[in-house]
Amino acid sequence: MSERSPKRSFAARPANPESWVKAPDRPSPRAEAAADFTARLTIDVTADMRGRIKIAAFQRGQTVADMLRALFEREFPPSQGDAP
Repeated sequence: MSERSPKRSFAARPANPESWVKAPDRPSPRAEAAADFTARLTIDVTADMRGRIKIAAFQRGQTVADMLRALFEREFPPSQGDAP
């Protein structure tokens, strides 16, 4: 009863461990994008509106946050004197 099955493992080992260890780290694309956003915006919307926003984001294959960032960027572009 206390004996474990040898087939159980958490993850498969890489086929070529040497190349896996020496491979360069790939930064997450969201990590770089997240560094640009330092302020949180809180708004009040009805439950119905929140549902419509979430459905629209899902249908577009986006997160709500990414969809709203694009909307704000489109509706409020930087002015000529503003920093990028």
